[in-house]
Order: sequence, then C-alpha cells, then structure tokens
Amino acid sequence: MSAAFRIPGAGRLKQARTASFSFDGKSYAGIEGDTLASALLANGVHLVGRSFKYHRPRGFLSAGAEEPNALVQIVRDDARKTPNVRATVQELYDGLAANSQNRWPSLSFDVGAVNDIASPMFSAGFYYKTFMWPKAAWKSLYEPKIRAAAGLGVSPDRPDPDHYSSRYAHCDVLVLGGGAAGIAAALAAAETGASVIIADEQADLGGSLRFETGARIEGKDGFAWAQAAVASLKGMDNVRVLSRATAFGYYAQNFVGLVERVSDHLKSPGADLPRERLWQVRARRVVLATGSIERHMVFADNDRPGIMLASAARTYLNHHGVAVGRNVGVYTANDSAYAAAVDLKKAGVNVAAIVDLRDNPTGPAIEEARALGIEINFGRAVVRAGGKLRVSSMTVQPKNGGGERTIPVDAILMSAGWTPSVHLFSQSRGKVAFNDETKRFVPGTYAQDCVSVGACNGTDGLSATIDEAYAAGAKAAKDAGAKAAKGAKPKVDAGENWSRGMLGAAPGAGPDTTVKAFVDFQNDVTAKDIRQAVHEGMRSIEHVKRFTTNGMATDQGKTSNMHGLAIAAETLGKPIPQVGLTTFRAPYTPVTFGSIVSHARGPLFDPTRRTATHGWAARQGAVFEDVGQWKRAWYFPKTGEDMHASVNRECATVRKTAGLFDASTLGKIEVVGPDAAKFMELLYTNPWEKLEPGRCRYGIMLREDGFIYDDGVVGRLAPDRFHVTTTTGGAARVMNHMEDYLQTEFPHLNVWLTSISEQWAVVAVQGPKSREIIAPLVEGIDMSDEAMPHMSVREGKICGVPTRLFRMSFTGERGFEVNVPADYGEAVWEALWAEGQKHGATAYGTEAMHVLRAEKGYIIVGQDTDGTVTPNDAGLDWAVGKKKADFVGIRGLTRPDLVAKGRKQLVGLKTKDPKVVLEEGAQIVADPKQPVPMKMIGHVTSSYWSENCGRSIALALVAGGRDRMGETLYVPMPDGTIEVEVTGMVFIDETGGRLNG
Repeated sequence: MSAAFRIPGAGRLKQARTASFSFDGKSYAGIEGDTLASALLANGVHLVGRSFKYHRPRGFLSAGAEEPNALVQIVRDDARKTPNVRATVQELYDGLAANSQNRWPSLSFDVGAVNDIASPMFSAGFYYKTFMWPKAAWKSLYEPKIRAAAGLGVSPDRPDPDHYSSRYAHCDVLVLGGGAAGIAAALAAAETGASVIIADEQADLGGSLRFETGARIEGKDGFAWAQAAVASLKGMDNVRVLSRATAFGYYAQNFVGLVERVSDHLKSPGADLPRERLWQVRARRVVLATGSIERHMVFADNDRPGIMLASAARTYLNHHGVAVGRNVGVYTANDSAYAAAVDLKKAGVNVAAIVDLRDNPTGPAIEEARALGIEINFGRAVVRAGGKLRVSSMTVQPKNGGGERTIPVDAILMSAGWTPSVHLFSQSRGKVAFNDETKRFVPGTYAQDCVSVGACNGTDGLSATIDEAYAAGAKAAKDAGAKAAKGAKPKVDAGENWSRGMLGAAPGAGPDTTVKAFVDFQNDVTAKDIRQAVHEGMRSIEHVKRFTTNGMATDQGKTSNMHGLAIAAETLGKPIPQVGLTTFRAPYTPVTFGSIVSHARGPLFDPTRRTATHGWAARQGAVFEDVGQWKRAWYFPKTGEDMHASVNRECATVRKTAGLFDASTLGKIEVVGPDAAKFMELLYTNPWEKLEPGRCRYGIMLREDGFIYDDGVVGRLAPDRFHVTTTTGGAARVMNHMEDYLQTEFPHLNVWLTSISEQWAVVAVQGPKSREIIAPLVEGIDMSDEAMPHMSVREGKICGVPTRLFRMSFTGERGFEVNVPADYGEAVWEALWAEGQKHGATAYGTEAMHVLRAEKGYIIVGQDTDGTVTPNDAGLDWAVGKKKADFVGIRGLTRPDLVAKGRKQLVGLKTKDPKVVLEEGAQIVADPKQPVPMKMIGHVTSSYWSENCGRSIALALVAGGRDRMGETLYVPMPDGTIEVEVTGMVFIDETGGRLNG
C-alpha cells in the first residue's frame, strides 16, 4: 500500500528520507521523523488493536503519551520483543517491525470479540460478584483462565540483551516540559547564569507548537521559534537539553526521575549505546511546564477506529504531513477543534460537518471555518458513530432531542476541552484546587520548591503563557541564588486561544444501559459503568475508580479521569470538588524494568563485597558463602574432607592451639566528639562515661520498644573517641539508627559519626597460642595479661603498619582482633599465618565460628533473637545499666508484657541422643501426645554438632526457659519426636578460665 494519505508539501518531514516498516507482517513505507502512528495513518491504516475487556476494534486516539488504544509489540529480534509500546510515541526507523496485541487469530477477525456480545455479563465490578461458585472451580478453572486472560501483550521470554545506564545530576533550575512555556522559562533562567536542565518527552521540543498554525513568536512560525530557541539553549555551557526524556516521578526534596530513550529510534544502535538512560536529578527549583491534555467527547460507539482527538489530527497533518481521512467530521464543545477543521480544509481534505454541542459560540476560529464553507451545526450532538473496523458515519441529533441525521465520514475529530496536566505537581505532594469558573483542577498549595506555568497552571493564551513562564524562570533562578536575568522576554506576535469545553457525558451517552459510550478506552469503562458504580453505593471517586477500573490502565486516565469524575458527580448530585480527585502516582508513563535496574543484574544484581584476604582464602581452597553482600570463607577443607570433617577439625584446632579468622565484615563505626560518651550512654543500655580509654565493653542497642536491635564490642580509644563494632548484617542500619537519633533526638550533642567498616581489615587470632603468634609481629604494645587484660584495646604497629589491637574473644579462648588498614590486610594475614604455622594454627571459616561461639553461649543478633527478645530474655540483664536514667528503649523495657512471667527465654538444649542434631527453626512442645494443633512453647535458634563436646548442642527460645532447667521437652519432626533436655547456654568452660589461656 502506498502512502496515499501523505499530503505533498504538508508537514515538516523531508520526503526524500524514507523508511520501510511492517505491521502484522505487512510491509509499508514511511518517512524518517514519522512515528509508527503517523506512518500507519499515511498508509490509511486506522485499525491497530483490540480493547482489553470487550476486544472491540481500536484505532489511534491521540498523537502522544496519553494514547490508550494503540499499544503494539515492537520486535527487533527474538530477544528484543517489547510489548505495550505506544505507537504514537514510537519513532519510525528503517526495518521497524510491529505487531498488534490482544487478538486471535488476527486483528480484523478476533475471536475474543464475543465478549462484546456478552458484555452484559462483564459490567462494572463483575469480578467482585462472580467466580464464587462452585468453590472448587476457583483453583482448577477460574483462576487459571483469569490469569491467562490478564494483561496486555506478551512478555519477553528471553534475557534482555540491551544495556541501560543511569546518571545523577544537580542543577539550579529544572524545567519539565519543552513547549512554549518550558522554553521561555529555561531561557529566562539560563540568561542569569544558573545551571539549567530542560527535559521533554518528544524528539523535538516545541509542545503544542508542533501543530498550532496560528502561533508566531519573534516574527517566526511558533515551531521554528522553538527550534531556534532550543538551539540557543544547547549552545550555553550552563544548560543541558534532554529530548526524548520523560519525567516520570517527582519525589521529596525536589528529586525528579526521568527516563531518556537513547536508542529506541535507531535502526542499528551502536553497541556502546544504552537503550535508555535513567536520570536522577536534584534541583534547587523546579518549573513545571507540562501542558494540558485534550479530552474526548463521550458518546455512543466513540471508540471506532478513525475517531480521534482534534489535536492529534492537527499533529499528524501539520507536523507529519498526513491526513487522517478524506471526509472528516468534527464533534466538539471547544474552539480548538475548529482549528483542526480549518487546517484540514486548507490542506484539501473535505470536512463533512462540524457538530458543536454549544448553542451559539463565537470566535475567530468559528468565523474562519464558516468562511471556508464548512457546515456548522450548533446545539447538536453526535449520538452514535457507525462502522465497525473503521468509522463510517456519525448520527447527529439536536442535543435536546429531535430528528436524527446520519452523515457519512471516514474520521471523526473530537474535543471536549483541555485538562491541565497536574500529574507531577500532585506527585510532589502539592494540593490541587478546583476552579469553578473554568471547571478545571489546577495547582493550588505547593509542597516543594516548584512552580507551575502555562497550560498546566490553567493559563490560557500564548502571550499570557510566555509572560508567566519567563517571569517564573527568572524568579526560580534568582531563588536558587543566580543573578537577575539579562535577556529580553520573547515577543508573541500571534497565538491561539481556546474556550473551556465540557466535562462528562454528552447527549447520546445513556442512561440507556445498552449504550457503550467510552470514558476509559483501555479498560473499556463506559459512562453507564460510572453510573452503575454510584448506584451500587460508591460515593468517593477513589471507590468508583476501583470498582470500574477507570483511570487504572497504563495511561493512568489521562483522558478519562475528568469525564469519570464529572459523570459520578452528576449521578450523585454533588459538585465535582465534593466527589474528589484520584491520586496521581508515579510513574507518569510506564517505565521499563531495564531503566530502573540499569547495570544491577546478573553478577551485578547485588554488589559483591570481598575482604582483603579473599584472594588468599580462594587460593587455599576455601568454600565461600554469601553473608549479605559479603563473600565470606565458610570453611577450609583439606584433601578428602567434606564440610563436617573440615569444620570439626577447625573447631578442635582453635581450642587446642589457635585459629585465624577474617572478621573484616563486622560493622565498624567511629563515634567522635566531646559528647561521644554521652551519645553512647543514650544509644546503648550499658554505662560508658566511666569506661577508661584502652578498655572495651560488650554493648547492647535496643529499639524504642525495648527489643534487642544490635550488639557488639566497643573500644574506647580516647576520652572523645569510641571504636564501635556491629553485626555484619547490621552495619548500615546501625549507622542509620545512630545518625537518625543524633539528628532528630540529640542534635545538641557535639558528636560525629563515621562508618569505617571498609577502612579496617580485621584478623581474629583465637586460641591458647594466639599471643605467641601475634607478639613477634607487634611493635609498641605490651601484650602481657597484666598490661593488656581481656577486653582491652591498644594502638601500635604490627608488621610495620598501624594497628588497633583488641583483646577480645568470640570463641571463649584467649583471643585478639588485629585491625589494620584494609590495604595491608592480606599482607598482615600472611605474616600472621606464617607465625601460626609454627604453632599448628588453622584458618577457620564462618561455620566453625558459629559452632565455637555457640559452645560458649554467645548469641548472634538476628539468629538467636527475632525482634521480640529483650536483654532479660537473652540472659543479658547484666549488660543493662541499672543506674542509668535514660537510653533508647528504657521505657519499652518497663512495659508489662516485657516483664511478665512466661516470656520466651534463651536456654541451651541437649538431645537425649547426643548424635542427633536438631534442625534450626524446629518447634518445641512440652507434651508430644497432645492433639494437633499442638501448643508450641518455643523454637530452636542455633544447632550444631560440637566436636569439642563430642555431641550435639543447641540454643533455643523457650517459654519460661530458665525455670525449666533439667526438664525434658520435645521437638516433633516428620520422622519422629526428639527428646531434649533444657540446660544452661554455656557448654564449654563455664568458669571462663580459657579466656586467659
């Protein structure tokens, strides 16, 4: 098929640059600069899809991002199949292949269209009332069928081969929208020297100037002025112009997310080009110039292919040079549709008639249409459209009733007025206000440092828009700290101005229950559905929205929300503001997972963190496990050893001679400042004021509710400096916890917090021979028991590099933790390893570490606690300062339920059969013969085989645990019940003598 609807000399595209493409396997020709929509229309193709629920034939409604109907699949190759692409936004490139969706076996003959015949069964809210009986059919019949029918398009079934990128940017002024208002604001801000970013979703900035023929600025056609102004902006060092960039979300503190389409419009994107780029922009001031969106007319069968918005027809004609039909009808309640009729008529397209719902409107556009000889019918309505796969006629009737007249047409252009695009303003948490005179919601109360200008602010007329936007841009720059503007405001020579239109259903949209007058095209929501929702008790527009799904499709109701609201208000007999407005949520338009995830997939899905000794451990044959983002050596097997044999050997060697363990992953935070001790007093249960420099203390951190949040050993290096350790998994959250309290609750304290987790590598040397291994390498530190007792910290050197040497133990043996700058971690480890070999030491991993600490009854927060454990429950009452007046969680500890008898407490368990190792998480009961469901009185938190004890050991949370010492309890398992004895938590060296060798 040739491009029969391409009008020679019309539009801005160069005829020489052609591009071939296919739709549903059929080949067509277009022009570079076309969208897929304009190229199909140039070839006379209007039928492009089927609706979601009724499978009705659908064509193009719009020419932009608000498009609800023309969703297609773009296929580059077997791995690049993108569903739900708006044909009105997809730029044409040579070789583009597109397929229609939601139809079978073909677009013109879709079996699913039977739903249209059976539509009385699928009225609004039908899914809340059906599929209830028989109950058994839900799982085997209803749910599988519903899931199969759900959604639009087919998801890709292969990994995405494209790559994506992301960038962060800061600017003084961020202008969102590249129409006349946005460009004027950007010019004003840029001329002050402020850093400016202007972003627009179109390939070429200009907004509605792309189709307006009546706009002239600075002596130029409106669009030509826009291109010249944008070129000027691009030439400024302080300006970044982002085209093909959609602002999809406006978040706190003027943080805006944008997605830039980098290569979707290219035939053969370079391998170095990302498909999309995510911009995360923080701006001092934001100027919202997001324009407005034309509304359709709500009348019977207004969804026929060939029925579209008047502004869309103007865009296809004046920008792309395409006529949407040869015999066009116009249905309007707004002057802007007259401009479309005039433009088409001047281009040689027959305009069969203009039907205007208004009685006696006046204005230049109306007079021009009349002068061109176009038939105008005032006070009349289009009550239905004829045709099936393409509109063929419109039936006209006086709006108050009377005789009907059918006018043959091959396209209908409609306009009910324009809705300010307040989506991003609402996302910023701003509150809109209803202008009763213009019947529009416009920005009201601002929540962030932003300003709305132009059509999105309810400003009518090009001259008023430019004035407002230019002033706003200059003020935004000044408020951001720039100087006064130097340039001159653009002069508007001529512009278009439109009347306000109507809201809700037009005559012919019901209340006849058989009429399908569509409000929301994508979700097949009709005017009668909105009325039904109200009749069934929905009073809030949010309830109406959920009952009917109006505004819940991928277009988020850009064309349907105001109509649905007006119909609901009319049915309720209330003013529109009393019914409310639905909430606009991010994203403004759909965003690909690829742009959000960017490089974070596959091996980069989660950052992999490795300690300084990772390479050494790998060379020794260590098996690693993932602990959060860290790769940690799990165990070090020798030839012929499995995991159990390796762990048994490691545990025995540590208690017999010594072992080396990489503890670098522990969180480390420096608390520094004159009030450091006061801060520690408030954040931890323990007392810290009297802790001497050079000594350490085990500390517990609580939440406000009194439950254990984290723990760790803290060393006081100086009166104003603490070295705090946290659990590996708690490093970030403890830092955030501390910072939160410092900034919000204790801002008067003179304290600084610094995360040093990655600055220090930590080698734990544990066992009777640990001091003999370390001492030869240490300089400037007396390591005798008298000079450096257990729970001490000293600063000096080891192997010639600085060290913070802690004497502490997580095994119950004499132990030291050697902290050195991470760059020297592997070298110091190798030196210690060489010394350790002289004494028969071993390297041990996290599994042996867990066994060794459990043998001593040392807890791990998050494993032996579950968020409901208090210090008393864990047997750690001794770590709570009894004389302290205040600390985080002190009041929570006094809650009656936290001091009540019968709470779960940590205890030890020994199985009656010492060879049986309990499963962690296994439930515990007092009576194994009780009926099911049994009363569970606790669960196993830690369980291991202990080679040193010659038996299994376990820790458990048991109700009233400490009062059950010596009792026999039971652990029901699938293959039998296991008897256990309640014991203390320490299984080795109860007196603690081994801490001193």
